[in-house]
Amino acid sequence: MQGYKKETNHQSFKRYCKVLKLQDNAVLIRKYREVHKPGKVWPEITRGIREAGIIDMEIYLYGNIAFMIMDTVPDFDHDKAMRNLSAKPEQQEWEKYVSAFQQAGSLSDTPEKWELIERIFGLDK
Repeated sequence: MQGYKKETNHQSFKRYCKVLKLQDNAVLIRKYREVHKPGKVWPEITRGIREAGIIDMEIYLYGNIAFMIMDTVPDFDHDKAMRNLSAKPEQQEWEKYVSAFQQAGSLSDTPEKWELIERIFGLDK
């Protein structure tokens, strides 16, 4: 692993980290990777994400655990933005599509499936 280069033009932003369990199935995990490759995520989804105030989003995989880093505008209201995002018809269709890969049970909406995790250490803190 060489690491991931990261650049930003934003002086200040909020960061959220989230986790989600995927189905413990190598075929489904491979398909989940495929649908998230550059150019594969529906343009309506990435547009909606940006419109919600999300500056950048990255998803990492470790086995069947998906880890998301979400950088947002400084005044981002997480709960409100996630409700608004999940109300978009294209987002609802995307969530239905990717739910086959996820262990979310009856939790089908964006704000419910990805669980916020607590930061317990910061090098500069």
